[in-house]
Amino acid sequence: MLPTIVYLHGFRSSPASTKARELAAAIARLPHAERPRLHVPALTDRPAEAMASILALVGDVSKEALTFVGSSLGGYYATCAAEKTGARAILINPAVRPADDLAAYRGPQTNLYTGARFDVTDRHFEELLALAVGSITRPWRYLLFVQSGDKVLAYRDAIAFYAAAWQSVEGGGDHAYQDFARHIPTILRFCGVDGEAGFVRCT
Repeated sequence: MLPTIVYLHGFRSSPASTKARELAAAIARLPHAERPRLHVPALTDRPAEAMASILALVGDVSKEALTFVGSSLGGYYATCAAEKTGARAILINPAVRPADDLAAYRGPQTNLYTGARFDVTDRHFEELLALAVGSITRPWRYLLFVQSGDKVLAYRDAIAFYAAAWQSVEGGGDHAYQDFARHIPTILRFCGVDGEAGFVRCT
């Protein structure tokens, strides 16, 4: 059974983000027989709708074959989806308390890639709170990547929330996560990808 990877972009981002494109390019270079299925959905700005679309996308996928990879707000969604499905999750500078973190963005916003405009309202915060995970229940199925130079989110909050999970904590960097591509082989191994580059199945 080939692994399925679902990449979830962050707030005001899109499937055209740099990390999404780098992951897709790395997967495209794998031998066809070893290539996992990759989904990079365009997530609506509405949290409840975004989560519903994520769960609908993976409804028939075995949890043993499924990994969510989420950046920033996408990391929050990935955690919620992993808890609901029993799948793995890889978090990249994830939001842990987005209802607080996005308070400064209340009001009109513009997607940085598509130019689409939307308003952040009280409803957004209510929906984010409704998705909150109190604590992760299968920490060995989580892999966290954070950089201390993240000025958007408090990286120590992520370290604490995912304390029992696998973690990579780097000094410097920024919220976009500098030099993400060098971690893609590790990410693919965690997702259960086998191939000529020495990937092994992780269960």
